[in-house]
Amino acid sequence: MLTHLSIHNYALINQLSIDFTKGLSIITGETGAGKSILLGALGLVMGNRADLSSLKNTEKKCVVEAEFALNGYDLNSIFEELDIDYEDDTIIRREILPSGKSRAFVNDTPVRLSVLSTLKARLIDIHSQHQTLELSDEGFQYSILDALAKNSAKIASYKRGLRKYNSLKKVLKELQEEAQKSTEQYEYNLHLFNELEEANLQLGEQQALEEKLDKLNNIEDIKLNLSESLHIVINDEIGLQTQLNSLENKLQKISGYANEYEELFSRIASVKIELDDVVAELESENEKVDFNPAEIEELNDRLQLIYSLQKKHSVGSIKELLKIYEDLGEKVAQVEGASDLIQNKEKEIKEVEGKLDDLANVIMNKRNKAIAPLQKELKYLLAELGMPNAEFLIEVKSSETFNSYGKDELTFLFSANKGGSFGELKKVASGGELSRIMLSIKNILSKNVQLPTIIFDEIDTGVSGEVSNKIATIMNDMANHMQVITITHLPQIASQGQQHYKVYKGEENGVTTSNLRLLSYDDRVAEIAEMLSGKDYSESALTHAKELLTK
Repeated sequence: MLTHLSIHNYALINQLSIDFTKGLSIITGETGAGKSILLGALGLVMGNRADLSSLKNTEKKCVVEAEFALNGYDLNSIFEELDIDYEDDTIIRREILPSGKSRAFVNDTPVRLSVLSTLKARLIDIHSQHQTLELSDEGFQYSILDALAKNSAKIASYKRGLRKYNSLKKVLKELQEEAQKSTEQYEYNLHLFNELEEANLQLGEQQALEEKLDKLNNIEDIKLNLSESLHIVINDEIGLQTQLNSLENKLQKISGYANEYEELFSRIASVKIELDDVVAELESENEKVDFNPAEIEELNDRLQLIYSLQKKHSVGSIKELLKIYEDLGEKVAQVEGASDLIQNKEKEIKEVEGKLDDLANVIMNKRNKAIAPLQKELKYLLAELGMPNAEFLIEVKSSETFNSYGKDELTFLFSANKGGSFGELKKVASGGELSRIMLSIKNILSKNVQLPTIIFDEIDTGVSGEVSNKIATIMNDMANHMQVITITHLPQIASQGQQHYKVYKGEENGVTTSNLRLLSYDDRVAEIAEMLSGKDYSESALTHAKELLTK
């Protein structure tokens, strides 16, 4: 609950510091005294947007600080999700600098405004007349019924399942789209793959083929030079072998005379052995050299195939072609295996869908059981608030599709007059009726769920007499379960609070300011008397005020 509020340099407020307690607190004051400024300051600290017009003195910063007692509200997990430190007494501070920059802090830790907005939903509910339109919001209507049906755990489980379900469906759609896209290219990719597979390309093949073809294309020149080389070597008269044999014989004759001659002889003998080996190879190569047009054609065809594939795929090597072959294989396999992936994903979706169906049915059944008690309680409370013929009809219809709230559709129907036909709440209820309906619903909810501090901003506008007494009774009833702060202009309601604050205007150095103070008993008597009969209240008004305070 809200325990303390301090405001510095905001709108008409120079400096304000006020404590709040549990139960029902009343705020009164003349029109224009600054009640809306208080709500604006609270909205600021709860994450609302602000600008330099918020600063009373544009040369100084504006600071709004709110302290909340959180013990017993089970908010630790929220703080953990937001990655901020939890404190039983949590302080939220908002600063607007003269430069226009805004800063926010939770327990002195800087935070984004989105963090304040998240906390706002769990800490404080500022309810004004125009916010009765929330009654027409589908999400709010579900939250009312689910609160009474004790569906919170089931709803949380359902929403987790729904997120998984939607995520799986998204993945399935992507798989199907990818499969469709891939299928359109499948035949072409398969053709390219088969073409490369049939080619049976080998690393290093191209260079070997090119060398072999070059050799065959120059076969006559090779044959001629090999033959002439052999003639040079083995000619009986002037061949190298004959000359080398003669040289060997000459050196052999003198080899015994000196070591250097013997060494020369040995070296010539080695040369002769090497030459004999060269001759053998020359003869072998010469015999193998044969002009073969068929082989040339075959090599040309193979190389043309390689060149054609390289041109087709815009690459310059077999290595690159083999990489393309590998990639095409993966694409073809992906399409061929896509149906298995899709079937597995569909099966997984079916399983999650079954669990969601079961959860949605449990949720709907619990909602149906909560409808009759809610309708009965609303009828009773609205009769107390001057609407004796008001009737609610809440319909829950099964749906074919999952939505954020289950697998059903919820409709709040309302009739204000006896024998009148039912219509959608948002279409047939007036503003005053919506205010009383909202008050009744908040009262019911306060007994069933842990609501945050609620602030009613003149929700009693347009009512008087006995109805205002009933509104006060309902607010007091709510205050037994939560902190209730109400801004009111009705003395019957103002007299019911455990605490009573007055907003008033003053003047400082010739400048109008707004202030808030806690009233003593005598102050309350005077304030309520003024609310009853104006500033020049009579003794009877004072007596009436005291009577209201003693009720």
